[in-house]
Amino acid sequence: MSIFLKNQRTSGILAHFTSLPSDFGIGDIGRGAETFLIFLQQAGQKYWQILPTGPTSLIFDSSPYMSTSAFAGSPLLICPHLLKKMGFIQTITNRPETFSPYTTDFLSVTAFKSQLLQRAFQNFSDQQDDQFDKFTSSTRWLHDYASFMTLKTIYQNKAWYEWPEKFVKRDPKALAGLPQQYPELFNYFLFEQYVFSRQWLHLREQAADRDIKLIGDIPIYVSLDSADVWANQDIFELHAHTRRPVRVSGVPPDYFSKTGQRWGNPLYRWNSKDRIIKATLLDWWENRFRETFRLVDAARIDHFRGFESYWAVPEKSKNAIDGSWVKGPGVNLFRQLKKRLGPLNIIAEDLGEITPAVINLRKELDFPGMKVLQFAFDGDPSNSFLPFNFDTDHCVVYTGTHDNNTTVGWFLSDIPDEQARAYVKQCCNRELHDNRGIHEDLLYLSMSSIAKLAITPLQDILGFGGDCRMNTPGVPSGNWKWRCAPENLGKECAEYLKSMTILTGRLG
Repeated sequence: MSIFLKNQRTSGILAHFTSLPSDFGIGDIGRGAETFLIFLQQAGQKYWQILPTGPTSLIFDSSPYMSTSAFAGSPLLICPHLLKKMGFIQTITNRPETFSPYTTDFLSVTAFKSQLLQRAFQNFSDQQDDQFDKFTSSTRWLHDYASFMTLKTIYQNKAWYEWPEKFVKRDPKALAGLPQQYPELFNYFLFEQYVFSRQWLHLREQAADRDIKLIGDIPIYVSLDSADVWANQDIFELHAHTRRPVRVSGVPPDYFSKTGQRWGNPLYRWNSKDRIIKATLLDWWENRFRETFRLVDAARIDHFRGFESYWAVPEKSKNAIDGSWVKGPGVNLFRQLKKRLGPLNIIAEDLGEITPAVINLRKELDFPGMKVLQFAFDGDPSNSFLPFNFDTDHCVVYTGTHDNNTTVGWFLSDIPDEQARAYVKQCCNRELHDNRGIHEDLLYLSMSSIAKLAITPLQDILGFGGDCRMNTPGVPSGNWKWRCAPENLGKECAEYLKSMTILTGRLG
Protein backbone atom coordinates (compact mmCIF):
# COMPACT_ATOMS: atom_id res chain seq x y z
CA MET A 1 0.00 0.00 0.00
CA SER A 2 1.20 3.51 -0.73
CA ILE A 3 2.81 5.00 2.36
CA PHE A 4 0.60 8.06 2.46
CA LEU A 5 -2.62 6.00 2.70
CA LYS A 6 -1.52 3.49 5.30
CA ASN A 7 -2.99 5.03 8.39
CA GLN A 8 -5.94 7.28 9.22
CA ARG A 9 -8.76 8.55 7.02
CA THR A 10 -7.99 12.03 5.71
CA SER A 11 -9.21 14.61 3.24
CA GLY A 12 -7.98 17.51 1.14
CA ILE A 13 -8.76 20.04 -1.57
CA LEU A 14 -7.96 20.14 -5.28
CA ALA A 15 -6.98 23.68 -6.29
CA HIS A 16 -4.28 24.73 -8.69
CA PHE A 17 -1.98 27.60 -7.79
CA THR A 18 -3.29 29.74 -10.63
CA SER A 19 -6.78 29.67 -9.06
CA LEU A 20 -5.69 31.17 -5.74
CA PRO A 21 -6.34 34.78 -4.75
CA SER A 22 -3.49 37.22 -5.37
CA ASP A 23 -2.81 40.86 -6.24
CA PHE A 24 -1.29 40.03 -9.62
CA GLY A 25 -3.93 38.39 -11.79
CA ILE A 26 -2.87 34.81 -11.04
CA GLY A 27 -2.31 32.68 -7.97
CA ASP A 28 1.29 31.83 -7.13
CA ILE A 29 3.54 29.74 -4.88
CA GLY A 30 4.18 32.60 -2.47
CA ARG A 31 1.80 34.70 -0.41
CA GLY A 32 -1.36 33.30 -2.00
CA ALA A 33 -0.22 29.73 -1.36
CA GLU A 34 0.69 30.51 2.26
CA THR A 35 -2.77 32.01 2.84
CA PHE A 36 -4.39 28.91 1.34
CA LEU A 37 -2.30 26.67 3.60
CA ILE A 38 -3.72 28.55 6.57
CA PHE A 39 -7.24 27.96 5.22
CA LEU A 40 -6.52 24.24 4.77
CA GLN A 41 -5.27 23.96 8.33
CA GLN A 42 -8.29 25.82 9.72
CA ALA A 43 -10.57 23.52 7.72
CA GLY A 44 -8.91 20.38 9.10
CA GLN A 45 -7.49 19.29 5.74
CA LYS A 46 -4.30 17.27 5.39
CA TYR A 47 -3.76 17.27 1.62
CA TRP A 48 -3.55 19.87 -1.11
CA GLN A 49 -3.71 18.51 -4.66
CA ILE A 50 -2.44 20.67 -7.52
CA LEU A 51 -2.12 20.43 -11.30
CA PRO A 52 1.25 20.27 -13.16
CA THR A 53 3.50 23.25 -12.41
CA GLY A 54 5.63 23.36 -15.57
CA PRO A 55 5.98 26.37 -17.91
CA THR A 56 2.89 26.88 -20.05
CA SER A 57 2.34 28.36 -23.49
CA LEU A 58 -0.25 30.82 -24.77
CA ILE A 59 -0.31 28.77 -27.98
CA PHE A 60 -1.84 25.87 -26.04
CA ASP A 61 -4.28 27.99 -24.04
CA SER A 62 -1.83 28.01 -21.09
CA SER A 63 -2.70 24.38 -20.35
CA PRO A 64 -0.55 22.89 -17.57
CA TYR A 65 -0.72 19.61 -19.48
CA MET A 66 1.13 21.03 -22.52
CA SER A 67 4.36 22.30 -21.04
CA THR A 68 7.76 23.14 -22.50
CA SER A 69 9.35 21.05 -19.74
CA ALA A 70 8.43 18.17 -17.46
CA PHE A 71 11.08 19.35 -14.99
CA ALA A 72 11.09 23.16 -14.95
CA GLY A 73 8.75 25.40 -12.97
CA SER A 74 6.41 27.98 -14.47
CA PRO A 75 7.64 31.58 -14.11
CA LEU A 76 3.98 32.64 -13.91
CA LEU A 77 3.83 30.95 -10.49
CA ILE A 78 6.69 33.01 -9.05
CA CYS A 79 5.47 35.35 -6.32
CA PRO A 80 6.32 39.06 -6.73
CA HIS A 81 6.10 39.63 -2.97
CA LEU A 82 8.70 36.92 -2.32
CA LEU A 83 10.81 38.26 -5.18
CA LYS A 84 10.97 41.53 -3.28
CA LYS A 85 11.64 39.77 0.02
CA MET A 86 14.53 37.88 -1.60
CA GLY A 87 16.10 41.24 -2.45
CA PHE A 88 15.89 40.92 -6.24
CA ILE A 89 13.51 43.87 -6.70
CA GLN A 90 12.86 46.95 -4.59
CA THR A 91 9.37 47.79 -5.83
CA ILE A 92 6.62 45.98 -7.74
CA THR A 93 5.82 48.22 -10.69
CA ASN A 94 3.83 48.11 -13.95
CA ARG A 95 1.01 46.09 -12.41
CA PRO A 96 -2.08 46.47 -14.61
CA GLU A 97 -5.11 47.88 -12.82
CA THR A 98 -7.45 45.60 -14.75
CA PHE A 99 -6.50 42.26 -13.18
CA SER A 100 -9.68 40.37 -12.35
CA PRO A 101 -10.02 38.49 -9.04
CA TYR A 102 -12.22 35.91 -10.80
CA THR A 103 -10.29 34.90 -13.94
CA THR A 104 -6.73 34.87 -15.22
CA ASP A 105 -5.83 36.87 -18.31
CA PHE A 106 -2.75 34.84 -19.22
CA LEU A 107 -1.58 37.32 -21.87
CA SER A 108 -1.48 40.24 -19.42
CA VAL A 109 -0.08 38.14 -16.61
CA THR A 110 2.71 36.82 -18.84
CA ALA A 111 3.73 40.34 -19.85
CA PHE A 112 3.67 41.57 -16.24
CA LYS A 113 5.61 38.64 -14.76
CA SER A 114 8.15 38.73 -17.60
CA GLN A 115 9.10 42.39 -17.08
CA LEU A 116 9.27 41.85 -13.32
CA LEU A 117 11.59 38.83 -13.64
CA GLN A 118 13.76 40.59 -16.21
CA ARG A 119 14.25 43.46 -13.78
CA ALA A 120 15.01 41.05 -10.96
CA PHE A 121 17.58 39.31 -13.15
CA GLN A 122 19.33 42.58 -13.97
CA ASN A 123 19.62 43.32 -10.25
CA PHE A 124 20.76 39.78 -9.54
CA SER A 125 23.51 39.96 -12.19
CA ASP A 126 25.34 42.45 -9.98
CA GLN A 127 25.34 40.10 -6.97
CA GLN A 128 27.33 37.07 -5.82
CA ASP A 129 25.18 34.09 -4.84
CA ASP A 130 26.73 30.75 -3.86
CA GLN A 131 23.30 29.13 -3.74
CA PHE A 132 22.79 29.98 -7.41
CA ASP A 133 26.09 28.37 -8.38
CA LYS A 134 25.23 25.26 -6.39
CA PHE A 135 21.76 25.04 -7.94
CA THR A 136 22.96 25.44 -11.54
CA SER A 137 25.77 22.91 -11.13
CA SER A 138 23.68 20.24 -9.38
CA THR A 139 20.41 20.42 -11.36
CA ARG A 140 20.86 17.92 -14.18
CA TRP A 141 18.03 18.98 -16.50
CA LEU A 142 18.62 22.72 -16.14
CA HIS A 143 21.17 23.39 -18.89
CA ASP A 144 19.13 21.54 -21.51
CA TYR A 145 16.13 23.63 -20.51
CA ALA A 146 18.07 26.91 -20.58
CA SER A 147 19.50 25.99 -24.00
CA PHE A 148 16.05 25.13 -25.30
CA MET A 149 14.50 28.37 -24.09
CA THR A 150 17.43 30.42 -25.37
CA LEU A 151 17.00 28.93 -28.83
CA LYS A 152 13.21 29.36 -28.68
CA THR A 153 13.79 33.04 -28.02
CA ILE A 154 16.42 33.48 -30.73
CA TYR A 155 14.27 31.75 -33.34
CA GLN A 156 11.12 33.66 -32.35
CA ASN A 157 9.28 30.76 -30.74
CA LYS A 158 9.62 28.38 -33.66
CA ALA A 159 9.32 24.68 -32.80
CA TRP A 160 12.69 23.02 -32.19
CA TYR A 161 12.41 20.82 -35.30
CA GLU A 162 12.31 24.05 -37.38
CA TRP A 163 15.62 25.37 -36.04
CA PRO A 164 18.89 25.15 -37.99
CA GLU A 165 20.06 21.57 -38.41
CA LYS A 166 22.98 21.92 -36.00
CA PHE A 167 20.57 22.68 -33.18
CA VAL A 168 17.91 20.19 -34.24
CA LYS A 169 20.54 17.46 -34.09
CA ARG A 170 22.09 18.95 -30.94
CA ASP A 171 25.60 19.40 -32.27
CA PRO A 172 27.81 19.43 -29.11
CA LYS A 173 30.00 22.28 -30.34
CA ALA A 174 27.01 24.46 -31.24
CA LEU A 175 25.32 23.83 -27.88
CA ALA A 176 28.50 24.44 -25.90
CA GLY A 177 28.78 27.88 -27.47
CA LEU A 178 25.31 29.08 -26.46
CA PRO A 179 26.20 30.34 -22.95
CA GLN A 180 29.10 32.34 -24.41
CA GLN A 181 27.19 33.70 -27.42
CA TYR A 182 24.04 34.61 -25.48
CA PRO A 183 25.13 34.88 -21.85
CA GLU A 184 22.37 37.22 -20.69
CA LEU A 185 19.62 35.19 -22.30
CA PHE A 186 20.97 31.82 -21.18
CA ASN A 187 21.61 32.95 -17.61
CA TYR A 188 18.19 34.53 -17.36
CA PHE A 189 16.54 31.13 -17.78
CA LEU A 190 18.88 29.66 -15.16
CA PHE A 191 17.92 32.50 -12.81
CA GLU A 192 14.20 32.03 -13.46
CA GLN A 193 14.40 28.38 -12.35
CA TYR A 194 16.61 29.25 -9.40
CA VAL A 195 13.99 31.69 -8.11
CA PHE A 196 11.20 29.16 -8.65
CA SER A 197 13.15 26.49 -6.77
CA ARG A 198 13.85 28.73 -3.78
CA GLN A 199 10.26 29.89 -3.55
CA TRP A 200 9.02 26.31 -3.87
CA LEU A 201 11.26 25.10 -1.05
CA HIS A 202 9.85 27.90 1.08
CA LEU A 203 6.34 26.64 0.24
CA ARG A 204 7.30 23.08 1.24
CA GLU A 205 8.52 24.33 4.60
CA GLN A 206 5.28 26.25 5.15
CA ALA A 207 3.22 23.15 4.28
CA ALA A 208 5.28 20.91 6.56
CA ASP A 209 4.90 23.37 9.45
CA ARG A 210 1.11 23.05 9.09
CA ASP A 211 1.21 19.27 8.61
CA ILE A 212 -0.18 19.50 5.09
CA LYS A 213 1.10 17.29 2.30
CA LEU A 214 1.21 18.25 -1.37
CA ILE A 215 -0.09 15.97 -4.12
CA GLY A 216 1.38 16.77 -7.52
CA ASP A 217 0.37 15.66 -11.00
CA ILE A 218 2.47 13.74 -13.53
CA PRO A 219 1.09 13.86 -17.09
CA ILE A 220 2.13 10.61 -18.72
CA TYR A 221 3.03 12.43 -21.94
CA VAL A 222 5.10 15.52 -22.70
CA SER A 223 4.67 18.17 -25.38
CA LEU A 224 6.37 17.67 -28.75
CA ASP A 225 7.80 21.18 -28.65
CA SER A 226 9.50 20.74 -25.30
CA ALA A 227 12.99 20.59 -23.89
CA ASP A 228 12.27 16.96 -22.95
CA VAL A 229 11.69 15.75 -26.52
CA TRP A 230 14.41 17.95 -28.02
CA ALA A 231 17.02 16.73 -25.51
CA ASN A 232 15.94 13.05 -25.66
CA GLN A 233 14.82 12.47 -29.24
CA ASP A 234 15.83 8.81 -29.34
CA ILE A 235 13.30 7.74 -26.72
CA PHE A 236 10.32 9.10 -28.68
CA GLU A 237 8.62 7.88 -31.86
CA LEU A 238 9.92 10.49 -34.29
CA HIS A 239 10.63 10.38 -38.02
CA ALA A 240 14.38 10.25 -38.63
CA HIS A 241 14.43 13.23 -41.01
CA THR A 242 11.52 15.51 -40.12
CA ARG A 243 11.71 14.77 -36.36
CA ARG A 244 7.91 14.90 -36.34
CA PRO A 245 5.92 12.16 -34.56
CA VAL A 246 5.13 8.89 -36.28
CA ARG A 247 2.09 8.42 -34.05
CA VAL A 248 0.63 10.61 -31.33
CA SER A 249 -1.21 10.16 -28.06
CA GLY A 250 -4.92 10.21 -27.42
CA VAL A 251 -7.87 8.16 -26.24
CA PRO A 252 -10.69 6.45 -28.16
CA PRO A 253 -14.28 7.73 -28.08
CA ASP A 254 -15.44 8.03 -24.46
CA TYR A 255 -17.60 9.96 -21.99
CA PHE A 256 -16.03 13.26 -23.05
CA SER A 257 -15.94 12.90 -26.86
CA LYS A 258 -17.65 10.82 -29.54
CA THR A 259 -14.57 11.02 -31.79
CA GLY A 260 -12.09 10.40 -29.00
CA GLN A 261 -9.40 12.84 -28.03
CA ARG A 262 -6.33 13.41 -30.19
CA TRP A 263 -3.84 14.90 -27.72
CA GLY A 264 -0.95 15.05 -30.19
CA ASN A 265 1.94 14.23 -27.85
CA PRO A 266 4.74 12.04 -29.22
CA LEU A 267 4.77 8.46 -27.93
CA TYR A 268 7.58 6.77 -26.04
CA ARG A 269 9.55 3.97 -27.66
CA TRP A 270 8.56 1.46 -25.00
CA ASN A 271 8.86 -1.46 -27.41
CA SER A 272 12.27 -0.61 -28.88
CA LYS A 273 14.71 -3.52 -29.15
CA ASP A 274 17.66 -1.17 -28.71
CA ARG A 275 19.16 -1.64 -25.23
CA ILE A 276 20.59 1.87 -25.13
CA ILE A 277 17.22 3.42 -25.92
CA LYS A 278 15.49 1.25 -23.29
CA ALA A 279 18.10 2.21 -20.68
CA THR A 280 17.85 5.90 -21.58
CA LEU A 281 14.05 5.78 -21.33
CA LEU A 282 14.26 4.20 -17.88
CA ASP A 283 16.80 6.82 -16.76
CA TRP A 284 14.56 9.62 -18.02
CA TRP A 285 11.57 8.33 -16.04
CA GLU A 286 13.73 7.85 -12.97
CA ASN A 287 14.87 11.48 -13.19
CA ARG A 288 11.30 12.63 -13.74
CA PHE A 289 9.99 10.82 -10.66
CA ARG A 290 12.97 11.91 -8.60
CA GLU A 291 12.34 15.58 -9.43
CA THR A 292 8.61 15.20 -8.83
CA PHE A 293 9.07 13.77 -5.35
CA ARG A 294 11.57 16.49 -4.53
CA LEU A 295 8.71 18.93 -4.99
CA VAL A 296 5.71 17.04 -3.59
CA ASP A 297 4.84 14.27 -1.13
CA ALA A 298 2.71 12.24 -3.51
CA ALA A 299 1.64 12.43 -7.15
CA ARG A 300 -1.29 11.49 -9.33
CA ILE A 301 -0.25 9.85 -12.61
CA ASP A 302 -2.51 11.27 -15.29
CA HIS A 303 -3.68 8.56 -17.73
CA PHE A 304 -2.14 5.70 -15.74
CA ARG A 305 -3.76 3.19 -18.07
CA GLY A 306 -1.20 4.19 -20.72
CA PHE A 307 1.44 2.19 -18.85
CA GLU A 308 -0.55 -0.98 -19.50
CA SER A 309 -1.72 -0.14 -23.05
CA TYR A 310 -1.88 3.20 -24.84
CA TRP A 311 -3.94 4.54 -27.74
CA ALA A 312 -1.64 5.31 -30.69
CA VAL A 313 -3.07 7.62 -33.35
CA PRO A 314 -1.46 8.08 -36.79
CA GLU A 315 0.03 11.56 -36.83
CA LYS A 316 -1.93 12.55 -39.95
CA SER A 317 -5.32 11.62 -38.45
CA LYS A 318 -7.53 14.60 -37.59
CA ASN A 319 -9.25 12.82 -34.69
CA ALA A 320 -8.58 9.77 -32.52
CA ILE A 321 -11.00 7.30 -34.08
CA ASP A 322 -8.33 5.66 -36.26
CA GLY A 323 -6.02 4.83 -33.35
CA SER A 324 -5.13 1.42 -31.98
CA TRP A 325 -4.07 -0.05 -28.63
CA VAL A 326 -0.37 -0.76 -28.13
CA LYS A 327 1.14 -2.62 -25.18
CA GLY A 328 2.91 -0.40 -22.62
CA PRO A 329 5.83 -1.14 -20.27
CA GLY A 330 3.63 -2.57 -17.52
CA VAL A 331 4.77 -3.61 -14.07
CA ASN A 332 8.43 -4.01 -15.03
CA LEU A 333 8.97 -0.25 -15.33
CA PHE A 334 7.70 0.44 -11.83
CA ARG A 335 9.63 -2.46 -10.33
CA GLN A 336 12.84 -1.01 -11.72
CA LEU A 337 11.92 2.48 -10.53
CA LYS A 338 11.16 1.17 -7.04
CA LYS A 339 14.63 -0.42 -6.90
CA ARG A 340 16.17 2.96 -7.71
CA LEU A 341 13.84 5.27 -5.79
CA GLY A 342 12.14 3.21 -3.09
CA PRO A 343 8.35 3.14 -2.52
CA LEU A 344 6.41 5.55 -4.71
CA ASN A 345 3.49 7.55 -3.29
CA ILE A 346 1.32 7.42 -6.39
CA ILE A 347 -2.38 7.81 -7.14
CA ALA A 348 -3.29 6.01 -10.36
CA GLU A 349 -5.76 7.94 -12.52
CA ASP A 350 -7.69 4.87 -13.69
CA LEU A 351 -10.59 6.56 -15.46
CA GLY A 352 -11.90 6.12 -19.00
CA GLU A 353 -11.76 2.80 -20.84
CA ILE A 354 -10.32 0.61 -18.09
CA THR A 355 -9.78 -3.08 -18.77
CA PRO A 356 -9.14 -5.92 -16.32
CA ALA A 357 -5.46 -5.74 -17.33
CA VAL A 358 -5.26 -2.09 -16.19
CA ILE A 359 -6.96 -2.94 -12.90
CA ASN A 360 -4.60 -5.86 -12.36
CA LEU A 361 -1.58 -3.63 -13.02
CA ARG A 362 -2.76 -1.06 -10.48
CA LYS A 363 -3.45 -3.76 -7.90
CA GLU A 364 -0.12 -5.47 -8.50
CA LEU A 365 1.65 -2.15 -7.94
CA ASP A 366 -0.61 -1.48 -4.92
CA PHE A 367 -1.44 2.04 -6.10
CA PRO A 368 -4.76 3.56 -5.01
CA GLY A 369 -7.16 4.33 -7.85
CA MET A 370 -9.72 7.11 -8.26
CA LYS A 371 -13.46 7.12 -7.60
CA VAL A 372 -15.29 10.09 -9.16
CA LEU A 373 -18.84 10.56 -7.88
CA GLN A 374 -20.08 12.42 -10.94
CA PHE A 375 -19.64 9.16 -12.86
CA ALA A 376 -21.74 7.19 -10.36
CA PHE A 377 -25.33 8.09 -11.23
CA ASP A 378 -26.13 6.33 -14.50
CA GLY A 379 -29.06 4.45 -12.96
CA ASP A 380 -27.11 1.21 -12.51
CA PRO A 381 -27.13 0.25 -8.79
CA SER A 382 -23.95 -1.78 -9.36
CA ASN A 383 -21.99 1.24 -10.68
CA SER A 384 -18.53 0.96 -9.13
CA PHE A 385 -18.35 4.73 -8.49
CA LEU A 386 -21.29 4.63 -6.07
CA PRO A 387 -19.85 4.78 -2.55
CA PHE A 388 -21.78 1.73 -1.34
CA ASN A 389 -20.07 -0.29 -4.10
CA PHE A 390 -16.47 0.66 -3.24
CA ASP A 391 -14.68 -2.69 -2.90
CA THR A 392 -11.69 -1.30 -1.00
CA ASP A 393 -10.70 1.65 1.15
CA HIS A 394 -7.42 1.84 -0.78
CA CYS A 395 -8.69 4.52 -3.14
CA VAL A 396 -9.12 8.29 -3.44
CA VAL A 397 -12.65 9.59 -3.85
CA TYR A 398 -13.44 12.84 -5.69
CA THR A 399 -16.72 14.66 -6.28
CA GLY A 400 -15.20 15.66 -9.64
CA THR A 401 -11.82 16.47 -11.16
CA HIS A 402 -10.33 19.41 -13.06
CA ASP A 403 -11.74 17.84 -16.25
CA ASN A 404 -15.29 17.65 -14.92
CA ASN A 405 -17.90 20.35 -14.67
CA THR A 406 -18.37 21.67 -11.15
CA THR A 407 -20.86 19.55 -9.20
CA VAL A 408 -23.48 22.31 -9.31
CA GLY A 409 -22.88 22.84 -13.03
CA TRP A 410 -23.03 19.09 -13.63
CA PHE A 411 -26.31 18.71 -11.76
CA LEU A 412 -28.00 21.63 -13.50
CA SER A 413 -26.61 21.21 -17.03
CA ASP A 414 -25.06 17.80 -17.67
CA ILE A 415 -27.69 15.47 -16.22
CA PRO A 416 -30.16 14.80 -19.07
CA ASP A 417 -33.56 15.13 -17.36
CA GLU A 418 -35.53 15.49 -14.13
CA GLN A 419 -35.86 11.76 -13.71
CA ALA A 420 -32.06 11.42 -13.67
CA ARG A 421 -31.81 14.30 -11.18
CA ALA A 422 -34.37 12.59 -8.99
CA TYR A 423 -32.20 9.45 -9.00
CA VAL A 424 -29.21 11.48 -7.82
CA LYS A 425 -31.29 12.91 -4.96
CA GLN A 426 -32.48 9.44 -3.99
CA CYS A 427 -28.89 8.19 -3.84
CA CYS A 428 -28.10 11.16 -1.60
CA ASN A 429 -31.11 10.33 0.65
CA ARG A 430 -32.77 13.64 -0.16
CA GLU A 431 -36.49 14.33 -0.65
CA LEU A 432 -37.29 15.11 -4.28
CA HIS A 433 -38.63 18.56 -3.38
CA ASP A 434 -35.47 19.40 -1.37
CA ASN A 435 -33.44 21.87 -3.44
CA ARG A 436 -30.51 22.44 -1.10
CA GLY A 437 -27.03 22.41 -2.58
CA ILE A 438 -26.15 19.27 -4.49
CA HIS A 439 -22.48 20.03 -3.82
CA GLU A 440 -23.10 19.46 -0.10
CA ASP A 441 -24.72 16.11 -0.88
CA LEU A 442 -21.77 14.87 -2.92
CA LEU A 443 -19.32 16.24 -0.38
CA TYR A 444 -21.07 14.20 2.31
CA LEU A 445 -21.12 11.06 0.14
CA SER A 446 -17.43 11.50 -0.57
CA MET A 447 -16.33 12.25 2.99
CA SER A 448 -18.48 9.49 4.54
CA SER A 449 -17.28 6.80 2.10
CA ILE A 450 -14.74 4.12 3.06
CA ALA A 451 -12.05 5.68 0.82
CA LYS A 452 -8.96 6.48 2.87
CA LEU A 453 -8.56 9.85 1.15
CA ALA A 454 -11.30 12.23 -0.03
CA ILE A 455 -10.31 15.11 -2.32
CA THR A 456 -12.79 17.83 -3.26
CA PRO A 457 -12.27 20.52 -5.93
CA LEU A 458 -12.37 23.97 -4.36
CA GLN A 459 -15.31 24.95 -6.59
CA ASP A 460 -17.36 22.14 -5.04
CA ILE A 461 -16.47 23.22 -1.52
CA LEU A 462 -17.83 26.66 -2.41
CA GLY A 463 -20.86 25.44 -4.38
CA PHE A 464 -19.94 27.30 -7.57
CA GLY A 465 -21.65 26.74 -10.93
CA GLY A 466 -20.42 25.67 -14.35
CA ASP A 467 -19.03 29.11 -15.15
CA CYS A 468 -16.25 28.27 -12.67
CA ARG A 469 -15.25 25.05 -14.44
CA MET A 470 -11.48 24.60 -14.80
CA ASN A 471 -11.27 22.64 -18.06
CA THR A 472 -13.51 21.16 -20.75
CA PRO A 473 -11.68 18.28 -22.51
CA GLY A 474 -11.70 18.57 -26.27
CA VAL A 475 -12.37 22.32 -26.18
CA PRO A 476 -9.13 24.06 -27.25
CA SER A 477 -9.61 27.50 -25.69
CA GLY A 478 -11.09 29.30 -22.71
CA ASN A 479 -9.86 26.86 -20.07
CA TRP A 480 -7.70 27.07 -16.92
CA LYS A 481 -8.80 30.64 -16.12
CA TRP A 482 -10.95 30.28 -13.01
CA ARG A 483 -9.79 32.06 -9.86
CA CYS A 484 -11.15 32.15 -6.32
CA ALA A 485 -11.71 35.61 -4.87
CA PRO A 486 -10.26 36.09 -1.36
CA GLU A 487 -13.63 36.68 0.31
CA ASN A 488 -14.70 33.12 -0.55
CA LEU A 489 -12.08 31.54 1.70
CA GLY A 490 -13.53 32.85 4.95
CA LYS A 491 -13.94 31.54 8.46
CA GLU A 492 -17.47 30.22 7.88
CA CYS A 493 -16.35 28.07 4.94
CA ALA A 494 -13.39 26.67 6.91
CA GLU A 495 -15.58 25.86 9.91
CA TYR A 496 -18.17 24.09 7.74
CA LEU A 497 -15.54 21.93 6.08
CA LYS A 498 -13.87 21.13 9.39
CA SER A 499 -17.19 20.08 10.93
CA MET A 500 -17.75 17.70 8.01
CA THR A 501 -14.21 16.41 8.43
CA ILE A 502 -14.75 15.70 12.12
CA LEU A 503 -18.17 14.11 11.49
CA THR A 504 -16.74 11.63 8.98
CA GLY A 505 -13.63 10.76 10.99
CA ARG A 506 -11.13 12.40 8.65
CA LEU A 507 -9.52 14.96 10.95
CA GLY A 508 -6.40 12.84 11.36
